[in-house]
Amino acid sequence: MAVELGDLAAFVAVARNRGFREAARASGFSASALSTAVRRLEAQFGVLLLQRTTRSVTLTEAGTQMLERLVPALGEVEAAMDVVNGFRDSPRGTLRLNVPAVVARLFLSPVIEAFLLAHPDIKLEITVDDTFVDVLAAGCDAGVRYEERVEQDMIAVPLGPRMQRFVAAASPAYLDRKGRPLHPRDLLSHACIRQRFTSGAMTLWEFERRGKIVRVDPTGPLIVTAAASDVSVSAAVAGLGIVFLFEEWLRPEIDSGALEPVLEDWSYHFTGPLLYYPSRRYMPAPLRAFVDFIKETREKAP
Repeated sequence: MAVELGDLAAFVAVARNRGFREAARASGFSASALSTAVRRLEAQFGVLLLQRTTRSVTLTEAGTQMLERLVPALGEVEAAMDVVNGFRDSPRGTLRLNVPAVVARLFLSPVIEAFLLAHPDIKLEITVDDTFVDVLAAGCDAGVRYEERVEQDMIAVPLGPRMQRFVAAASPAYLDRKGRPLHPRDLLSHACIRQRFTSGAMTLWEFERRGKIVRVDPTGPLIVTAAASDVSVSAAVAGLGIVFLFEEWLRPEIDSGALEPVLEDWSYHFTGPLLYYPSRRYMPAPLRAFVDFIKETREKAP
C-alpha cells in the first residue's frame, strides 16, 4: 500500500491540534487540504482514524495507536532528511523547545539572544509548560526539566546552574508582625503563599539540615499557578505571607531588602535544570547546534 508521507504528516498535525482549523494555523496548510489528506488515508486503510463533530475532533482507537507509532517514526524521517544540514556552514531549520516557566525566565532567556545571533538561519519556538510531556508527542525537539522528572531513556545535558535551592522569604514588616520561624514546622502557624501546578498538585515544602529532611504542608491566604510566580513574589513583598521559591527568582527582592530570607540553614539543595531529548540515530541540525552551543557555553563559564 503506497501512502503519501504528506498525508501521514497531515493526520499527525490534526491529531496533535485536536482540530482542522487549529492544525491549519499551526502547519500553514489549509483546513480543507488537511481534511482531504486525512480522508484519503482513511479510504486507503478502510478505517476511521478521527471522529468529527461540529464541535470537536477526537481520535478513534485505531487513530490513537497509529499516532503513537507515527510520531517517533516521522521524527526519524525528518531527522534523516535534515542530516544534510550538518554539511552546511550554518545549519537552518526550526528548533522547538518545551520548558517550564522558571527556566524560561531565569536561565533560557540569557541564552536565546546569543544562540540566535550565532545561528541566524535557525528559528526558535518555545512552549512554556510546567507539566512533564513526551516531547516528541508534543511536537517538540527537546525539553527542559529537573532530574527527577526526566525519563531514563532520554539524553540530558545541564542547562543553567549545576546546583540550586529553594528559599523561604517574607517582607520584614510581616516577620516583625508575625515572628521569624526557627524550624520548618513553625511555618504551619504562618500565612504561606502556595503554588499549584497545572496538574492540580501542590508539592510539600522541603527543607534539609545536616542530613535531616523535613517536609511541611503549610496553608495561607493565596494560591497561584506555578507559571505565575511573579504574583507570589508581589504578594510576599506586600506582606501577605511567606513565599517559597527558587533563590534566583527571589534574589532581586532579597538584595533590595523588600524580602528577608528565613530558615536559610534549612535550605534544600538540588541539581539544576537539564535539557533533554530522545536518543535517536539522526539528531536534527538545529537541535545539534543548540546542544553544542549549551556545552560550549558551560565550558567557557568561570
